[in-house]
Amino acid sequence: MTATPTPNPTLSRDLEPVPPPPRGRRTVAPRFLPYLLLLPALVFELLVHVVPMIAGTVNSFRQLDLYSLREWFSAPWNGLTNYRVAVDLSGEAGAALLSSFAVTVAFAVLSVAISWLFGIFAATMLQSRFRGRAVLRTVFLIPYALPVYAAVITWKFMFGRDNGMINAVLGGLGITDGGTFWLLGDMAFVSILLVSVWHLWPFALLTLMAGLQSIPTDVYEAASVDGASRWTQFRRLTLPMLAPVNQVLVLVLFLWTFNDFNVPYILFAESVPASANLISIHIYQSSFITWNFGLGAAMSVLLLLFLLVVTLVYLAVTSRRSRRA
Repeated sequence: MTATPTPNPTLSRDLEPVPPPPRGRRTVAPRFLPYLLLLPALVFELLVHVVPMIAGTVNSFRQLDLYSLREWFSAPWNGLTNYRVAVDLSGEAGAALLSSFAVTVAFAVLSVAISWLFGIFAATMLQSRFRGRAVLRTVFLIPYALPVYAAVITWKFMFGRDNGMINAVLGGLGITDGGTFWLLGDMAFVSILLVSVWHLWPFALLTLMAGLQSIPTDVYEAASVDGASRWTQFRRLTLPMLAPVNQVLVLVLFLWTFNDFNVPYILFAESVPASANLISIHIYQSSFITWNFGLGAAMSVLLLLFLLVVTLVYLAVTSRRSRRA
C-alpha cells in the first residue's frame, strides 16, 4: 500500500498565480529611478548656482552701472573692457584688486594652517581615553555649531576699544595698555584672522577625529613595541594615513576662507581697513558701493577661474604624491 503524499501548503501558495497590477497604476522603470530621485536636487542646483553663475558671466561683458541697471537685459555690450580694467595693474581698479588679492592669500594661508594645527593637536589629544573627554569634545565643537552672525557680532563687541573684553583682559594682565584699536589699521587683519580660526578649527578637529578613528590601533602598538616615540609615530604613521583626509580638508578650508564674506562684512560693514580688505568684500564694494556691476562681475569670474586653477593644480599634485607613496 503506497502512502498518498500530503500537499505542501507553502509550495502550493508559492505556485499560485500572481495577480496582475491594477489598471491605471504606472510604475517607474528601475533604470530611471535614480535620475528621478536626483531631479529635485538638480533643479535646485541649477536655480541657485548655475543660473546666477551664467547671468554673472554675461554681465561681466556688459557696461552695467547705475544708469543701465534698470534695463540690464539691454545694457550696452562692453566686450573684454571690464576684464582689462580689472587686470590693469597701472590703473586704480587693478592695483586695488591686486592689493586685496594679496591680503586674501595671506589670510587664507594663515587661517587654514593655524586651523589645521589646532585641529590635529586636539584630535590627537582626544584619541586617548581620559576623564572629561566627552565634555572637551562638546566644548571644542561649540564655535562651529554657533550661527556665524551671532558669533561674529559677539566678537565685534569683544573687540571694542573702551568697553571690549579683550582690551580689559589684556590690559589687566599688563600685556597691552588696554586701548588697542582691534578693528582699525593693521590690527584689523589680526582680528579677522582670530575670528576665522576660532570658527573654522572645530571643523578641522571633527574631520581629523573621524580620520584618526579609522586608523587601526594595532599599528601604534607595533610601533611602540619597536621603540618608536610619539613624534615618530605621528610623523611616520599618523600623517601618511591621514593624507587622503588632509587632501580634502585643506582644500575645503582654503575655498571657504578665500570666499569668506560673512566674517569681514559683519566685523567691518562697509568701512573695511586696507589690511583686512578681502577680495569678497572688495568685489562687493565694486558692485554695490560704486555701482559698477559689470566690473564686479568680471572680478567674480576672475576669482572663480583662479579657484578652479588652484583646485586642479592642488588635486594633481596631491594625487601624484599619494601614488608615489
